[in-house]
Amino acid sequence: MQPASRVPTYGMQQRSERADFYIRDEKARRAETGLHRHEYFQIQVNLGGDTVQHIGHVQRPFPRNALAFILPHRMHLIEHPADNHFMVINFSQTFLLPHLQCDPMDLEEVSILLAPELSPFRFQEHLDFILGQDDFEHVCTLVRQMRDLDPQRQFGTREIIKGLLLQMIGTVCRLYAEPLKQLAENNAAQASRRDALTRMSEYVRKHLDDPDLSLTKAAAATYLSPTYLTHWLRKEIGKTFSELVLERRMHAARNHLLNGTRPVGEVARLCGFADEAYFSRRFRQIHGLPPGQFRRQQLEVEPVSP
Repeated sequence: MQPASRVPTYGMQQRSERADFYIRDEKARRAETGLHRHEYFQIQVNLGGDTVQHIGHVQRPFPRNALAFILPHRMHLIEHPADNHFMVINFSQTFLLPHLQCDPMDLEEVSILLAPELSPFRFQEHLDFILGQDDFEHVCTLVRQMRDLDPQRQFGTREIIKGLLLQMIGTVCRLYAEPLKQLAENNAAQASRRDALTRMSEYVRKHLDDPDLSLTKAAAATYLSPTYLTHWLRKEIGKTFSELVLERRMHAARNHLLNGTRPVGEVARLCGFADEAYFSRRFRQIHGLPPGQFRRQQLEVEPVSP
């Protein structure tokens, strides 16, 4: 199993047999062993074997009788020991929420009043959905019905499956109504996003001198997918990752030029530019002067009049 602290993989895990809905147990496919993401929703039901799940940047317990709700594009991993028994349900946004016309990466901002069925998915990083025996047996009954119906669909079967899925999600929403509503009132999803961007910013600060600093590395350190990080940067600060890094490198370069005597080539290296000529070209594009001339002009002291 790949530790959550290491760099995740980003291959889109399109593992569903159908584009709208698919249900399977652990025997159908080998469980993922590294952090990953996919474009569809996923629910995992733990039928046996206590384990943990990594969702975003947090680790939460995932014991027997627990359900995990995973949004599209959300980095996650559930560790499955050899004796673990589980069910996986994959489905598309249009299957669950055909009325909701929004980007999958904006689902965390959808009000629970508009789409209450999104609640467990939005707040999985904050709650453990562990059911009592009677409620869990009810969920298992719904899961068995979905699994029996899915392989041989007929006219109307899709709607029955969707109804069973909504019953399962609704059961969890009913059992966890108060903490879910409280998290929504406290804007927990937005706080998580701000925390993720803060972690990204800190990573960029520490690695600004690395010429290989990249969106992929920063996203991995932040426990986001590159797609998610790009989307959130545009929404929160209106910049791409490359624009943000260049802006910070130019700020660092100005500080080095005005507050030290290092040669331009060393300033370039300290700011993450392996090529001095490229650094000088980008600096001139932004400041109108090459680095050396910029330093001389800014530090020039006018003679004091007698």
